[in-house]
Amino acid sequence: MKKIDIACIIDDDPIFIFGTKKIMKLANFCNSFMVFHNGEEAINHLKPIIESNQPSLPDVILLDLNMPIMDGWQFLDEFIKIPCDKQITIYIVSSSINPDDMERAKSYDKVSTYLIKPITPTQLQLILSNENTTKNKA
Repeated sequence: MKKIDIACIIDDDPIFIFGTKKIMKLANFCNSFMVFHNGEEAINHLKPIIESNQPSLPDVILLDLNMPIMDGWQFLDEFIKIPCDKQITIYIVSSSINPDDMERAKSYDKVSTYLIKPITPTQLQLILSNENTTKNKA
């Protein structure tokens, strides 16, 4: 299975980031990472890359919901306003088991799936499989 070029993790939990990067490396998931500690940091970094059409955009974003400064919902609301030619798949990865959050996630076209933390190698393989299927359809 072809691995993802760039994966982006937007999460304020250093332990989750460390563990997820380790699992991604073991699963041969991606070539490189982008890591941001809140939604604002991510928007401030990704928006200029998108607007200048640079190739260094992530293929996949793993997005936490509960973060300081700008949470995952606020990030989504800002991110969907940015016109982008590249398809970037967003997976919400949260510790929230609130059905309202899960339902709200479905209202965003760019959100593929809602995953409960911690992320597992099996979930990464499913993401990889989905990305390869999507790329083959394009």
